[in-house]
Amino acid sequence: MNLHRLEKPPGSRRNPKRKGRGPGSTLGKTAGRGQKGQKARSKVAPGFEGGQNPLRRRLPRRGFKNPFKAQFRIVNLRELNRRPALAEKMEIHPEDLVSANAIRDNDYPVKVLGQGQLVRAVTIHAHRFSRSALEKIKAAGGEAVVIGA
Repeated sequence: MNLHRLEKPPGSRRNPKRKGRGPGSTLGKTAGRGQKGQKARSKVAPGFEGGQNPLRRRLPRRGFKNPFKAQFRIVNLRELNRRPALAEKMEIHPEDLVSANAIRDNDYPVKVLGQGQLVRAVTIHAHRFSRSALEKIKAAGGEAVVIGA
């Protein structure tokens, strides 16, 4: 199969109805819009309710978005075992996590969470650590170094 030989299957595309082409077409004169009124004359904006206060304005706003929320790049301990690029390193920095595709980029501070087990002693440099991650790193004989503290 080649892209330049692709064809639509028969019956998949129908010709559009030709509106306003006389009484023989069943869609002549008013062209399926009915008699008079706003919808017969022109387009109506989506959500317009005839001058009544629209639903989106009647309903209250809910929730709150905190503009000062701290955002982190999250990495779990199990990722440090899974990634071959991190397997032989004795010291892991955020740049190493980016190059090993454990986190997307280095735009936000890095937080290490404790999901999974750490199988070797390693020094991890990050901005934050969860309590369980700290315990597991210490249990494996490693060290957790907080950046910017």
